[in-house]
Amino acid sequence: MLLGLVHVNMGSITQPDAVVAAAHAAEAAGFDSVWAGEHIVLPDPQVPPSPMAPQDRALDSLLALTWAAAHTTTIRLATGIIILPQRNPGVLAKEVATLDVLSRGRVMLGVGVGYLEPEFRALGANFADRGAVTGEFLDAMERLWYDDHPEYHGEFVDFGGIDAHPRPVQQPIPLVVAGHSPPAYRRAVARAHGWYGYWLTPDNVTASLAGLRDAAVRVDRPAELGELEISVTPRGRMTPERAAAFAELGVHRLVPLVPPTPDGVSTTIDAAVSAVAAL
Repeated sequence: MLLGLVHVNMGSITQPDAVVAAAHAAEAAGFDSVWAGEHIVLPDPQVPPSPMAPQDRALDSLLALTWAAAHTTTIRLATGIIILPQRNPGVLAKEVATLDVLSRGRVMLGVGVGYLEPEFRALGANFADRGAVTGEFLDAMERLWYDDHPEYHGEFVDFGGIDAHPRPVQQPIPLVVAGHSPPAYRRAVARAHGWYGYWLTPDNVTASLAGLRDAAVRVDRPAELGELEISVTPRGRMTPERAAAFAELGVHRLVPLVPPTPDGVSTTIDAAVSAVAAL
C-alpha cells in the first residue's frame, strides 16, 4: 500500500517552512507522494457545496509543489486536483513541464472538472461545458508535451505553428482523474494512469469501483496505460482496520488529509504508517 499526504498547500501548511517540513516528513517516512489541492478563488459568502470558507488559505498547487520539490529528492509531486477547465491549457502545460524538469521527473498530474459555478464565473471559465473543455484541454496539453510539431484544432482550443520547450522529463506524465460521475469514470479508464477519490468511506469506494468497472465496458483502455491505479483520501481517522478495508477493495494508495492542528502532519504520518504496517 502506497501512502501520500494531502493537502501540503492548505490550512496549516501554507507558510514556507510548513510546506518544507511536511514534504520532508512525508519523504522521510517513506510516503511516495505529496498532494496539493486547488481552489483559486472561493465563493463569499460560503454557499453549499463549497467545502471551504472564503478566508481559508490555499497556496497555488503547482507553486507549492515546486517549493516542495526544491527541498526534497525522491517524493512524487501530485496535484490533487487541478480544476482543469479553469486553467489556460497552454500556460498549464508549460507550468507542469517546468515542474517535471525542475523535479527531475516527479510530477503526477491530477485533474478534475470542478463543481462550483461562482468560481468559474469569477475566472471567466466555461462552467456549462466543463466536461468537454476538460477533454480538449487534456488533448491540447498532450500535443504540447509529446508531439514534434504541436498542433490542435478544437472547439475550445485552437493552435498551430508553435512549439514549447523543454518537454517534460516523463514521457508520459502520469495522469490522474478525479470525480465520482460516469463521465469522470470513463475519462479515467480511457486516458488516465490513475483515479483519485477524495474523502471516501470503504462503501463510497465500492460504489466508485463499480462505476469504473461499468466505464471499462463502455470505453477502451489503451494497453500502454496498464492497470488503473486507485488512490483514495479516507474519510475520518486512519486506523489499521480502515486501511485493511481499503486494501481489500484493491486501493493502491491512501492519501490521508492533514487536520488543521499544530501537530497535524506528524500525527497523520504516524497514524498512516502504523495503519498500513499490519497489512
